[in-house]
Amino acid sequence: MSGIIHSFQSLGAVDGPGLRCVVFLQGCTLRCAYCHNPDTWSTSGREFRVEEVFEKVTRFRPYFGKEGGVTVSGGEPLLQWEFVAELFRRLKAAGVHTALDTAGIGSLEGARAVLKFTDLVLCDLKFSTKEDYLRYSGADRNRVTNFLELTEEMGVPLWVRHVVVPGLTDGRDHILRIAADARKYSNFQKLELLPFHKICAAKYDQMKIPFPLRDFDECPQEKIEALYGLMNVPR
Repeated sequence: MSGIIHSFQSLGAVDGPGLRCVVFLQGCTLRCAYCHNPDTWSTSGREFRVEEVFEKVTRFRPYFGKEGGVTVSGGEPLLQWEFVAELFRRLKAAGVHTALDTAGIGSLEGARAVLKFTDLVLCDLKFSTKEDYLRYSGADRNRVTNFLELTEEMGVPLWVRHVVVPGLTDGRDHILRIAADARKYSNFQKLELLPFHKICAAKYDQMKIPFPLRDFDECPQEKIEALYGLMNVPR
C-alpha cells in the first residue's frame, strides 16, 4: 500500500492538539479561491509505502506528549483513503493520536473506513451557501454536509475550520451561519477562524496560474478576534 506524498512537517502546532507530525498528501479536486497550496492539486509526486511513513512519523513520538500525534492533510487526504485508513490503523494500534484534516470531499464509504481509526477530524467549512461553495471552490456543499453527518454518526470529535477573507467570508451574517452550522453537530468541539494571507501568491506566479484573490486584502488578527466575539462557540 502506497500513498503519494507532497511533504512532511515534523513538529506542527496548528494542525490539531499538541505537537504533531503532519503528512501532506498530493492531489485535490477542489479549486478554492484562497488555496494556499496549489502545488498539491496535481496527483503526481513521490510515492511512499505505508511502512515508510509509519516509521518516519513515529520517530517524533517522544515530542508528542499527551496531546500530540499525527495529522494527515493535503491536498485532500480522502482521495487516498485506502492509504490513510491503513496508516491510521497502524498508528492507532501503536497508541498514536490521529487527526484528519479534510475538506470533506470524497467517497463516503472511503471516509467511513478512515474514520474508524481517526481520533479527531478537522474539517474546512469553506462557505455558508451552496452557491458560494460552487463558485469559489467548485464543490457541492451537500457532500460536505454528508461527511460532517458521518463524523457525528461515528462519534469522531470535530473541529470546524473557516478561512476569513475580508470582503468575501467576513460578513456578520455569513459568520453566524458558519457558527450555527458547526454547532448543530453533537460531536463539534471548537471552531477555528483562519486569517487569509497572500504569501501563496508567489506559488501561483511560479506555476503561471492566476491567483483569484490577488486584489483582496489580507485578514488582520483584530478582525479574527472581532468575529469570535460575534459567535457563541468554543475556540
